[in-house]
Amino acid sequence: MKTIDIRPLTREAFAPFGEVLETEGAPSFPINAGKCVRYHDLAKIETTGERARPMISLLRGEPYPLPLELIMVERHPLGTQAFIPLSEHPFLVVVAEETPEGPGEPIAFKTAPGQGVNIGRNVWHGILTPLDGISDFAVVDRGGEGVNLEEHFYEAPFLIR
Repeated sequence: MKTIDIRPLTREAFAPFGEVLETEGAPSFPINAGKCVRYHDLAKIETTGERARPMISLLRGEPYPLPLELIMVERHPLGTQAFIPLSEHPFLVVVAEETPEGPGEPIAFKTAPGQGVNIGRNVWHGILTPLDGISDFAVVDRGGEGVNLEEHFYEAPFLIR
């Protein structure tokens, strides 16, 4: 079984797969008479297809232990998918580049407190994988008609540690 080492999540490393959602270094300006700071336009939300619309959901996920065996990745061809943590627990973000044979070798990132991600449209990724405790998330993705989920099962599993 091939081993994948977990990397820290950074904007630069994640750029080919989407955007990192965080306040650090983000464009910002004061609002509400200076009592609030708006971190502005952090991600490009995409929805394609007939009667498509952005939607917001809440998720509560149970933690996964590491090391973790990965056998499947998925992608959403009709829209982006943003995961915004509502707790301080880190989570694992697994992505893979597209190759002529399908998804390539996975890359695993671990979020820092307060970091979220917006996974690009049609980007192969793992399932939501909270670490260290039950975690709540706001999710912004696509609703509407059409099939917006493809799954790929690897021939051999990867061990993420």
